[in-house]
Amino acid sequence: MLHILPTLLRGAVVTGEVTLGAIVVASVSSSCAVAMRLSGLSALDWPARVYIEVFRGTSALIQLFWAFYALPLVLPFRPTPMTAAIAVLGLNGGAYGAEILRGAILAVPKGQQDAAIALNFSPATRMFRIILPQALPLIIPPLANLFIDMLKNSALAGLVQVTDITFQSQILQESTLRNAEVYGLALIIYFAMALILAGVMRFLERCFKFPLGARV
Repeated sequence: MLHILPTLLRGAVVTGEVTLGAIVVASVSSSCAVAMRLSGLSALDWPARVYIEVFRGTSALIQLFWAFYALPLVLPFRPTPMTAAIAVLGLNGGAYGAEILRGAILAVPKGQQDAAIALNFSPATRMFRIILPQALPLIIPPLANLFIDMLKNSALAGLVQVTDITFQSQILQESTLRNAEVYGLALIIYFAMALILAGVMRFLERCFKFPLGARV
C-alpha cells in the first residue's frame, strides 16, 4: 500500500482539480440560469429551462462521451480530456444547482421583496442585500450534497483518459493485481476528500446561519 499510495495521491490531485473546476463552472452556470429564470422574460426563461432539463434528464456519462468524442466532429478543435470533464461535470451540476438556488430564493417571504420595493431599492440591491442573505442558509446544505456528488462523479473523468484516482486505480490494479489494496485505498482517499469538502461547507453554513441586515 505504501508503494501504490504516491500514485493514487497524484490521481487525487487531478481529482481535486477536476472537482474544483467543475464547482466553479457549476456556480457560474447555475447563477446565470437562475437569473434568466427569474428575469420574467420568456426569451431568457426558455433557454434556461432547456439547459436545466437537458442536463438533468440525460446521463452525465453520455454527456461526457458526447462532449469528448462527438462534439469535436462539428468543432474546429478537440477539447482536452480535462477541459471536457470540467465543462460537462460543471454544467451538469449547474443544472441541479440552479433549481436549488431558485427554490431558496422563492422561499424568502414575498413581503421582504415588497418592502424593499416600497423603499425604492434597486433590483440589484434587493437581490444582494435582502433576498440572497436570507436564501443562503437554505442554499448551503443542499449545495454541500451537490458538491460531494460532483466529487464522486469526477470518477467519470477517468473514462476519457483523465489521470484521476479512478484512472490510476485501474492502472495499478492491472499491473499489481492487488484489487483489495488498490481499490480500498482509493475508497479511503475519496472519503477523506469528501470529509474535507463537507467540513468546508459546514463552516460556510455556520457563517451564513444568522445573516445580518437581511431583513427590512
